[in-house]
Amino acid sequence: MKKKVAVAMSGGVDSSLTAALLIEQGYDVIGVTMTLSDESREEGGSTAVSDAKKVADALHIPHYVVNYHKKFKDDVIKYFISEYAKGRTPNPCVRCNNTVKFGSLLKDCLELGADCVATGHYARIEQDEKTGRYLLKKGLDVRKDQSYVLYTLTQDVLKHFMLPLGNYSKEKTRELAGKMNLPVANKPESQEICFIPNDDYKAYLKTKAPHILKPGDIVDVNGNKLGRHEGVPLYTVGQRKGLGIAAAHPLYVVGLDVKRNRVIVGENKDVFAKGLVAKDLNFITRNDFTEKFVTTAKIRYGAKECECTVEPLYNGNLAKILFSEPQRAITPGQSVVFYEDEIVGGGGVIKNIIR
Repeated sequence: MKKKVAVAMSGGVDSSLTAALLIEQGYDVIGVTMTLSDESREEGGSTAVSDAKKVADALHIPHYVVNYHKKFKDDVIKYFISEYAKGRTPNPCVRCNNTVKFGSLLKDCLELGADCVATGHYARIEQDEKTGRYLLKKGLDVRKDQSYVLYTLTQDVLKHFMLPLGNYSKEKTRELAGKMNLPVANKPESQEICFIPNDDYKAYLKTKAPHILKPGDIVDVNGNKLGRHEGVPLYTVGQRKGLGIAAAHPLYVVGLDVKRNRVIVGENKDVFAKGLVAKDLNFITRNDFTEKFVTTAKIRYGAKECECTVEPLYNGNLAKILFSEPQRAITPGQSVVFYEDEIVGGGGVIKNIIR
């Protein structure tokens, strides 16, 4: 019996090549496209569903469409708005991976008889021969590596998950897609959050959640009033533009005080912090978190890794992370992800900043 793999097909070149490669490797492949919200149907001028269907037809594989509108609304969109209302900057892609792609989609595909689910992420999964533990590794293309958004994966998920593009560069993916005559070989890449039109989250909040936007004061680190803001959720730590304040030196957002409805600004030096506390922890390389350890971590997708100590708090439910060098614009709501060279150790959500 050939192993059956369900490929999450978004209509883009990455997931399309993923399906083609798995067919070449002898797997029994089916394509599955998720519809998530009314806003996310249009991508790059054509619908994800119709592009995925064109590719599935070209590859002669079955193609299914699954409607996760309610799940996505409940688990991702409500979370997105709620986090901004609390003065945090959410990471909807991490959330969607955890609850929808590797939650509902994986469960439904396994129930339909698939052995594994595959996606077009640039990362790698390998099984440690000695321990049997599944490891998540960075993609070989450093510029495209997407391991950061996959840190929530558990052993139960990793054993049913395939990432065929982990050894390829984006250029190689396009080249192979062209050679295989895939209909989407030259489709432009979408970088935006799928449900935010024109990548304008502020306009989205003003339209969908105006109730969380209350005008208030912009103050300096000493509490002196410098100006007014349109609503705390419209600002993020590290932001410089759009403050509307004339000052002798550049000002940056250094904190958001939801209780007092204040945006706090300071100089560039005030944007740096020595550490953070993280919640919602997931560890891929260890079974328990009872002792302090040293590793490297990064505080956002595009950040560089920095050495740090990770110490358990409250029986390991939280982690205190102190960096060897101060980090710029540590942002509550974003994820901190641990790395052991090319292996993802795990990660968590940034709860608060340690100055």
